Amino acid sequence: MTGQAQQQSFLDKVIERSSLETVYDAERATNIVFRILRDMMLNKTSNQIEEDLKERAPESEQDVVDLWQDPNVMVAFFSRISPAQDLHIKPGTFMLRLKQEGALPEGIPPEEVAGAVFSATKEILPEERNQEIAERLPGEIRQLWEQA
Repeated sequence: MTGQAQQQSFLDKVIERSSLETVYDAERATNIVFRILRDMMLNKTSNQIEEDLKERAPESEQDVVDLWQDPNVMVAFFSRISPAQDLHIKPGTFMLRLKQEGALPEGIPPEEVAGAVFSATKEILPEERNQEIAERLPGEIRQLWEQA
């Protein structure tokens, strides 16, 4: 059983740790969690996270690298060139964006989904990067990250 657990994709872990039932739902929700996280940090930090994911993700979890990159080409472009980096997003706004933009199925709490994505991400990133991310997060979002 241990060997099988190591072969899980990143999205399989998000599904396992949340009430999401499909890869499509997990992918959409993960994209939004990552988009919001990128909005909350400088491009330099976002780039470093991408490098860490590329270097450290096990082969079965390489899907996380594509998930970190915004699938919406226009959003990715404008967020890169925007002077509005390092946004201060309140916990309620974070969860509202995840619920609405992630089109979460009815009855699935965004906090649960964010926690699942955070947990699977933290397993890959080095401790110093996890700490750096925690320092960027406000209130309840930081608590969710630290508990993941």
